[in-house]
Amino acid sequence: MEIILKEDVIGLGYKNDIVNVKPGYGRNFLIPTGKGVIASESAKKVLAEELKQKAVKLAKIKAEAEALAEKLNAVSLTISAKVSNSGVIYGSVNSLQIADELQKLGFNIDRKTIVVKDVKAVGEYVATVKLHKEVAAQVPFTVIAENAPAVKEEAPAVAVEEVPAVEEAPAQTEE
Repeated sequence: MEIILKEDVIGLGYKNDIVNVKPGYGRNFLIPTGKGVIASESAKKVLAEELKQKAVKLAKIKAEAEALAEKLNAVSLTISAKVSNSGVIYGSVNSLQIADELQKLGFNIDRKTIVVKDVKAVGEYVATVKLHKEVAAQVPFTVIAENAPAVKEEAPAVAVEEVPAVEEAPAQTEE
């Protein structure tokens, strides 16, 4: 069954795309929710005319997406996560954490447009942000241990404090 999408549907297509879907999905979900219409000959002609009229607007939207992609390509994120002794993250880093970090930097990106592979260990990774059907940005990010710097700073201080305490304890028992 051919459907003309009236809005972007994650995992299926973008607005004004003609997609083939199973009949039940089209009749029971896409058409009743207003996300698509049946792609009849007259609907295809109307779509073609609308696309001709909106070509300038689409070029402007694509240019804005490309400009945002250039800005995002220059960004590098650092995400801290709770980590076990072996360097494995408790849980994982996903698109929600990346969207939050981008929000802190002033980018309003929907988390559903961010694609990231399994991130379950400390290291460097790359997330893909789909801004337009033809424009995607690569955002590098580094996952670090949440408490790693604090442990490194405290470890020498604890070792220094323990050495005098050990020396004083035998001196007190000998007296």
